[in-house]
Amino acid sequence: MIKLFAADLDGTLLNAFHKVDRTVARAVRAVADAGAHMVLATGRTMLSNREHGFDGLPVEMCSGNGSIVVGPEGVLKTFPLQPRLLEELVPTFPDICFECVTLEGMFATGTADMRMAGFASDPWWRQIAMRGMRQTFQSSIHFETPLAVLLEREVLKVNCRVPDPARAEELKAFVAAHADLVVNAPFSPVMFELTDPAVNKGASIAWLARFYGIEEDEVAVYGDGGNDIAMLERFEHAYATANGSREAKRAAGTVIGPCALHAVPRHILATLRRQSRVPAYTRIE
Repeated sequence: MIKLFAADLDGTLLNAFHKVDRTVARAVRAVADAGAHMVLATGRTMLSNREHGFDGLPVEMCSGNGSIVVGPEGVLKTFPLQPRLLEELVPTFPDICFECVTLEGMFATGTADMRMAGFASDPWWRQIAMRGMRQTFQSSIHFETPLAVLLEREVLKVNCRVPDPARAEELKAFVAAHADLVVNAPFSPVMFELTDPAVNKGASIAWLARFYGIEEDEVAVYGDGGNDIAMLERFEHAYATANGSREAKRAAGTVIGPCALHAVPRHILATLRRQSRVPAYTRIE
């Protein structure tokens, strides 16, 4: 009996346009109607169900790659980076725009132009598809934040893109040399998504399951990328989308259809029907 469903967003639960549509909403409501939990396991920073198209839908979040756990009433737990990591990281790479995730908002060490330069290596079709989302997100970032200001806050996750391959290798070497302070679990190889070494989507989902008294074999997880691997490896009921990376598919062991065909919401609905907890058709209000 699956009592908690956890799904990554882009390339997994959302449709091919990175949106919540009627099929996604139908599956989310069906989970709640069955008395189960729907958890969004995402690298995005989500603090409520009013964000990213989930307005009013009954979802919980393990966001920031698991560094923030959010329940129906708000934040349940955070897993911050140690301040001494930032004290070394930021001065070592002054030319990189680090986006520092906090509960008070996003604080970037560089300029807006530095941040956008990180997307220059994306293929043209992705730049067009993501342009609106990136511009909207960029408007909420506090740029050129001094290190002293960052150290006054609880930083939960650090994101960046490094278009210079040589500089990216230097940053990878820094992360490897500081494995006691930080881990990099990016969605794609061109990104860096830095959290505390103990943080990943799988660990936070397991924490949330324990919080509700749910066993790990009562959890189903869905993913497609690098930051989903720990989650897919941890749980018995793990599924990767057909559009996912080779590593994600290997970690899951079971591959379902592509996100463009709503493989994840359809799989969730089929699972609920097998459990005889919901009717074959769930009305969309």
